Amino acid sequence: MLSTEDPLLLRSTDARGVITLTMNRPQAFNALSEAMLEALQTELTLIGRDGSARALVLAASGRAFCAGHDLKEMRAAPSQRYYEALFTQCSRVMLALQQLDIPVIARVQGIATAAGCQLVAMCDLAVAARDARFAVSGVNLGLFCSTPSVALSRNLSRKAAFEMLVTGGFISADEALAKGLVNRVVDAAQLDAEVESLVAGIVSKPRVALAMGKQLFYRQLEMGIAGAYAEAAETMACNMMDETALEGVQAFIDKRPPNWG
Repeated sequence: MLSTEDPLLLRSTDARGVITLTMNRPQAFNALSEAMLEALQTELTLIGRDGSARALVLAASGRAFCAGHDLKEMRAAPSQRYYEALFTQCSRVMLALQQLDIPVIARVQGIATAAGCQLVAMCDLAVAARDARFAVSGVNLGLFCSTPSVALSRNLSRKAAFEMLVTGGFISADEALAKGLVNRVVDAAQLDAEVESLVAGIVSKPRVALAMGKQLFYRQLEMGIAGAYAEAAETMACNMMDETALEGVQAFIDKRPPNWG
């Protein structure tokens, strides 16, 4: 069992600039307490300022990925003002994941429920163990998962998302794959290797192209199609003028590997 000195969030960085943040409340199924949300926000802010970062893996210790908000903490001192502040704090963390200019990969084992399922949905990519399960189960307690619905409805079809939200039922990892919540499902023993295969594909590409692409990807999703094409054209022109793209295209013409240094 963790002592009171154990950090809520563990951070490691490899030589490639791949950062792993591991939520570290296994005894509480990595519930998103106020302190956990603050720790995540602090780390995501630091990562956002780190020009050497290439990818972020969001992981969790213990048997569960994340069981959502800390319900005991939420019930301790109920007030409208407190709940508005809490859900605003959580929303800032969720948006920070999307606002990073590097790809974020969720490494999921066990359960991911309510805001934990939202966390998976807000990551750019997700790899799940075959025995992982997902739910937005607040409705079972009389609390519709409104903030998770924002992320869920942007990953799944409307009917699939709404069914999860109104029934509170679990879906399997394979169902999550079919519905678009995760990218890959593997046996638990292969989880790290599968995450690494995604990471390797990411870090082999120029950082600037991925940064421009990620920002455009989410920006255009919220726009009409004409505005989306205008934004995409401008982004692609700017990307093409970057030296990495110019080198990549010239290398293709010359039939040689690109020299990205």
